[in-house]
Amino acid sequence: MLPELSPHVSDTAPARGALRPARSWLHSDAPSLSLNGPWRFRLSPTATAAEDFAADDFADHGWDHLPVPSHWVLESDGAYGRPIYTNIQFPFPIDPPHVPDENPTGDYRRHFDVPAGWSDAERVVLRFDGVESLFRVWVNGVEIGSASGSRLAHEFDVTSAVRPGDNVVAVRVHQWSAASYVEDQDQWWLPGIFRDVTLLARPAGGIEDVWLRTGFDNGRGRVDAEVIADASAFPVTLRIPELGVEQVWATPADVTPVDIADVEPWSAEEPRLYDATVSTAAESIALRVGFRTVEIRGDQFLVNGRRVVFHGVNRHEAHPERGRVFDEEHAREDLARMKRFNVNAVRTSHYPPHPRLLDLADELGFWVVLECDLETHGFEKGGWVGNPSDDPTWRGAYLERIERTVERDKNHPSIVIWSLGNEAGTGGNLAAMSAWVHARDAERPVHYEGDYTGEYTDIYSRMYATVTETEQIGTDGSGTPLLGCTPSQGARQRTKPFLLCEYAHAMGNGPGAFDQYEALVHQYPRLHGGFVWEWRDHGILTTTPDGTPYYAYGGDFGEVVHDGNFVMDGMLLSNDVPTPSLHEYKAVVQPVRFTFDGDTVAVTNLRHSADTSDLHFRWRVEHDGTPVESGELEVPVVTAGEAGRFAMPRIAVSPDAETWLTIDAVLAADTAWAPAGHVVATAQLDCSIRRPVPAVRPRTDWQPGSGTLSLGIAEFIDGSLARLAGRAVTGPRLELFRAPTDNDESPSDGVEGSDASIAGVSNADLWRADGLDRLTTRRVSAEHTADALRTVDKVSAANSALSVTVETNWSLEAGELELRVEVQPSSGWSTVWPRIGVRFELPDGTAAVDGATWFGLGPLESYPDSLRAARTGRFSSSVRDLSVDYARPQETGHRSELRGLTLASGESEVLRFSAIPDTHGRRPGFTLSRHTPQEIAQAQHPFERPESTTSHLIIDAAQHGLGSRACGPDVWPEFALRPESRTIRLRIAAG
Repeated sequence: MLPELSPHVSDTAPARGALRPARSWLHSDAPSLSLNGPWRFRLSPTATAAEDFAADDFADHGWDHLPVPSHWVLESDGAYGRPIYTNIQFPFPIDPPHVPDENPTGDYRRHFDVPAGWSDAERVVLRFDGVESLFRVWVNGVEIGSASGSRLAHEFDVTSAVRPGDNVVAVRVHQWSAASYVEDQDQWWLPGIFRDVTLLARPAGGIEDVWLRTGFDNGRGRVDAEVIADASAFPVTLRIPELGVEQVWATPADVTPVDIADVEPWSAEEPRLYDATVSTAAESIALRVGFRTVEIRGDQFLVNGRRVVFHGVNRHEAHPERGRVFDEEHAREDLARMKRFNVNAVRTSHYPPHPRLLDLADELGFWVVLECDLETHGFEKGGWVGNPSDDPTWRGAYLERIERTVERDKNHPSIVIWSLGNEAGTGGNLAAMSAWVHARDAERPVHYEGDYTGEYTDIYSRMYATVTETEQIGTDGSGTPLLGCTPSQGARQRTKPFLLCEYAHAMGNGPGAFDQYEALVHQYPRLHGGFVWEWRDHGILTTTPDGTPYYAYGGDFGEVVHDGNFVMDGMLLSNDVPTPSLHEYKAVVQPVRFTFDGDTVAVTNLRHSADTSDLHFRWRVEHDGTPVESGELEVPVVTAGEAGRFAMPRIAVSPDAETWLTIDAVLAADTAWAPAGHVVATAQLDCSIRRPVPAVRPRTDWQPGSGTLSLGIAEFIDGSLARLAGRAVTGPRLELFRAPTDNDESPSDGVEGSDASIAGVSNADLWRADGLDRLTTRRVSAEHTADALRTVDKVSAANSALSVTVETNWSLEAGELELRVEVQPSSGWSTVWPRIGVRFELPDGTAAVDGATWFGLGPLESYPDSLRAARTGRFSSSVRDLSVDYARPQETGHRSELRGLTLASGESEVLRFSAIPDTHGRRPGFTLSRHTPQEIAQAQHPFERPESTTSHLIIDAAQHGLGSRACGPDVWPEFALRPESRTIRLRIAAG
């Protein structure tokens, strides 16, 4: 252990003073007193302020008030400093274990009364559930002790310091400490007392700790109890009333396992809990018991004998106003939302959450990977030199962290894997942590992604492995080496269950390829799914100088070093709005699969343990998106892992409209997380009669010309569109640019993806270098006939010899206005394109275009590698709601496979567009926005976009995929858009 250091440097060793041993977070009937609420507070810029504040007679009337729990940097509008966001970087010099003298230090004080009835307590304990970073505690001027481990619980024995009646507790919190070197998680640095503070009266004859380990086998349950109490506290009684259990243990030696018949097992799908109590004459502990057995058998991870597939998310504690301060109502809704989107697992990245969250996970049903409060990622910059993970002087600190993690949460059936931490390199201290866990809990396996060679962990884990690499891991290898492994180490890793602890980086618009990873999980049993990075954006709600609210990210608070908007990488926006990626994820991992074959449909139950008795199966038929009939499909109960084939309803197929059958699996009854009728899984079948695409009518009587020309509802000036249906409209202008997504802006690291990518350079930089954001047009020719107009333009950018030829044909076809645009690139283009489309400008005129109704894929945005959540139908939206408010503005709003589009102004239809497939049967998509791609790309926050009443309609022949390149693989080659000739063909009519 390192020697004790001065307060402004701090200490990496386990805390000193009256700190109690780690134990479970228990629901006890012993008296307790919450010390949450307003505390007196002052902030000093350094750690060297005088400590007279701890004296019980210190006059603190001039201090401010600060709520506990809270983060001081989120209070008083910046008066107490500002949040700092880093992903990998340390926001202080890398000089372990030292931290700067400029170390913001918060002093807290409050009075409390010890109830008169506490005089019989054997011990009084002061509990802190979370303080960032190092803190010291005084009671009535007596120094009690100190501790670090921000997301860990610490209890101090204050029996000798408290007195009847009025007492004073003082706490000094240093923002930086040696502990900060091992708490470098990808999140905001938010100092303060941010979890509960509680005073506990520990009775004589009470129970110090309880662990009810459970097992399940073929309908029988087992409770293996560990009771920590003085011998004088016995007898101890275990009661599980619903199971008829009342087991009395007269002495500690009598505490033996209890076998129980006719027990229902606990699983994430059927989270069956039994109320239990463990009691002495002085104290009763209430627990909820879930019976389940966790094991690894060969290369399979099993719970209750069945393989688990983790459809998980990485979850940080994050709220836009409270930071990591826990709010149970918000947390419960957060978990319920996960259930509604078919998420079945949580990795607590990268620290133990508030303990109440795990009660909710037990109750609602989640597989939980419980992670220790450990990450040293900032040492990677220096090649891991000085990394504490392999420094023996830090071993005590590492062991204390894992001990406090496991001991606090060991009673939860939802926790099926312990994780040592994240991105802390590797070394002997991590191996020692693993050895301690194995000795303490022989059932639950140990996870740590950084143990690439599998020296001390039970699960092979990787983050952001490509689809190809994941498939290779799923196979027997065929000689393919694994990352960081020798052949023998790789062979060993392939004997273990494989888990993607992070994948599909959900930053901004994206990711793509959920379905490719999911397909591998069902093909290779060794692959057990994974955890999307991550659940929600971490934006902090703040305002511009003029009061405009927005969600801030790295750099918005003037940080010296920061990692920008990398903290905005969730499937849920900061304001709790699900992104399209969350809908895509729900569709990809849905637990019921439908397979159509002739007049039958196969229903496959992909669940771990639940049958389909909780579901109803509804069907409906639509003609061109209009419902025509519906009903309920008679599907007998399908057990977990099985499939049944059933007759489909007789479908009325339209001769002149598209006919689509949709089947939904919906909840039959209300649950704790969703009402009856909630859609769990869905599928569509195209039953349409194929109709020929109208042929292009050839014309030979072209004449050169300019001036004014009218074709039906269209008016042209010198070959350029001026009005449609009496409304000012310009276009179509070639649009190859999209406002780069976060994935587009990320440099390639050479992983699989588009073969047109360049390692180390982002696609967005390549697009800007090619001038795709600043294209200019030269008219080559303009010709017309009596009922047609044809123009040819050459489109290119300044300082570029690359070009695109655009032939635009307007014509009247059987009285309808048709537009056909032929796009042909020159040779020499070497990168992918973001899109191939044409843009129309629709100024507000007398009434702005403010809404759209379309027949195509919807209701949310979709892209080539993110289409599973989209269904074919008829949808409506305002212009505003067509776009997603990503924290950093970027490409958004594309709807794929368009058939028909109607633009509206208020209740009035303005223009109608019908899309005609090209000769390959490909349909265009559309985007309707108040801003051009160029305007969106220039903004770093939503409020920076210019005010606009003009609507911009882009009809895309094709879009580049999304990928996960911000932290993971690039767009899969199949979905990469290479420069190529494309055709867009539309019929346009007045509304």
